[in-house]
Formats: sequence, C-alpha cells, structure tokens
Amino acid sequence: MRKIFEGPDGQPRCHWCAATEGYIHYHDHEWGFPVDNDIRLFEKICLEGFQSGLSWLTILNKRDNFRVAFEGFDFNKVANFGEADVERLLTDAGIVRHRGKIEAVINNAARAQEMVATEGSLAAFFWRYEADDAQAVKHKLPSTTNQSVALSKELKKRGWKFVGPTTVYAFMQAMGLVNDHAEACKSRLEVIRARNAFTKP
Repeated sequence: MRKIFEGPDGQPRCHWCAATEGYIHYHDHEWGFPVDNDIRLFEKICLEGFQSGLSWLTILNKRDNFRVAFEGFDFNKVANFGEADVERLLTDAGIVRHRGKIEAVINNAARAQEMVATEGSLAAFFWRYEADDAQAVKHKLPSTTNQSVALSKELKKRGWKFVGPTTVYAFMQAMGLVNDHAEACKSRLEVIRARNAFTKP
C-alpha cells in the first residue's frame, strides 16, 4: 500500500505532498483534476520540461515568474519569440536559465499552433491519451506508462522538444489524464467525480 500523509486538517493525502504547504495546496486543488484549457495544458507541458533534472517544488515556486517571462504561456505570443527573447530570458533569475529548455518552449509554441490548426485544440489531442481510472496504483507510482510512451513518440514526431515519456507522464498525472492519487488519499474520490463529470474535448 502506498504511503499516506496526514495533513494539518487530519485528512489523508498522497505522501509526496508532505514537504510544504505549497505542495499540499497544489495536490488538493490541481494535481489530477481534469484540464481542457489549452493555455494551461501548454503551460504544464512546458513546465514539466523545465523540471527535467530538478524538483517540481523548484518549478512550482517559480511558476509565477515563468508566467510573466512567457506571456502567460499564450503559445500564440510565445511562437513569435526570437533570439533577443532567448537572451533576455537567459538573464532572468526568476526562472530556470537553460537555453535548450527556453528554446524548446518557443519551438513547442509553434508546434502547438500547428496542433490547434490540425486537431481543433490541444485538449482534443491530449485527451485521446486518457488512462483508465479503474484501478488505484497500490505501490510505487510508475515513471512512464504505455500511454505516456505513445504520447511522447507522437509529440516528438510532430516536432515537440523536451517531451520524453517521463516528462509526459508527469504532465498526464497533473492534468487529469490519469488519476494517480493513492487509494486512501482524500483527493482520489474527488478526482474520480471530477473526471466522471468532465466532458472530453
């Protein structure tokens, strides 16, 4: 059985959120709840790319700075960024200053525009990879699944960068494409209800 953390309110939660109050809020209000907003989906997959090699807490603490730096992750705006913007962002101490990751966001913004043109929306594309919610993960969470491998391959085929299967699976967990809350976690049933009420794009 996966470990459970008892929060300050006495409610059981996934053990990973015990580190900080910020993690608890993120766990209770965001992680696993279904998202169909293209800007939020784009933001999350970009931030997961930035998180590669770092902790999610590092990225979460800088999220507001990232939003300012990348125009609220409006991919129609970010797609117009050029080399001057890259150089500007490399001097921004409020974000992760990694040239490859910054350039990947700009590249992926253009790929997102292409996806909207061909698929109708990012949400319509990503929700094809929804995982079945039939069974809770009882032991250690996986870092990849068949769905994340397939989604990663398709994104790479379409020219997206920093979208390996582990990064993509973290994105899927956060955006509600899979419910990986522990079986005894207070949020598991909440997410099940939210997903059942969710109208897929």
